[in-house]
Amino acid sequence: MIALLRGRVMRRTEEMLVIDCAGVGYEVHLPAFLRDLLRADPHRLDETVELHISYHVSTNQPRPLLVGFLREVEQEFFERFITVDGVGPTKAMKALAHPIERVADAVERKDIGFLQKLPGVGARTAEKIVAALHGKMGKYALLRTDAPAEPEAAPADFQDEVVDVLTRQLGYRAAEARRMVADALRRNGAIASAEALLQEVYRVERGSDRSAKTGSPA
Repeated sequence: MIALLRGRVMRRTEEMLVIDCAGVGYEVHLPAFLRDLLRADPHRLDETVELHISYHVSTNQPRPLLVGFLREVEQEFFERFITVDGVGPTKAMKALAHPIERVADAVERKDIGFLQKLPGVGARTAEKIVAALHGKMGKYALLRTDAPAEPEAAPADFQDEVVDVLTRQLGYRAAEARRMVADALRRNGAIASAEALLQEVYRVERGSDRSAKTGSPA
């Protein structure tokens, strides 16, 4: 199984890259949002590129399908997204026409209207997506596409683990990540796991965004 590829881009098409890794050319397909990002900033693919790979092969599709992502957290989201009944890798690549954080936020808000407009989704599949993934997408909804990440020490407990996720994976600065965690724990001191804390961080931050827009308290 292939989890990561690092090499030179030999050729690119609308939906695919061919990456030369030690003399072997790998066909790597790209989800729609990443194709748009790279089209807007083609220099991201200059010289050597590193892609996290979601690898798929089945009896119905014996030829391996490699789906590439610039960040591991995006690959992780994709792997969760395709667990939804009726959403396979090929369909998911086309459906993800918006950045990961927008799709994840829509799931958490149960925004069927937004989800059913994703390419190839429709109302029925949108309902399935919400039913399967709601309450699990807070981490991905916090993702920042272009913010620089700061290095952090290895996490010692679940609070440090969340700070580490926010900085290394999601693009927040260390001080901002610690503030977000503190605010979440102040709201809910009974949290006892990293996943629950990330969900609360998302809830708090989204509440803060609404307050900023309306001028009312969260």
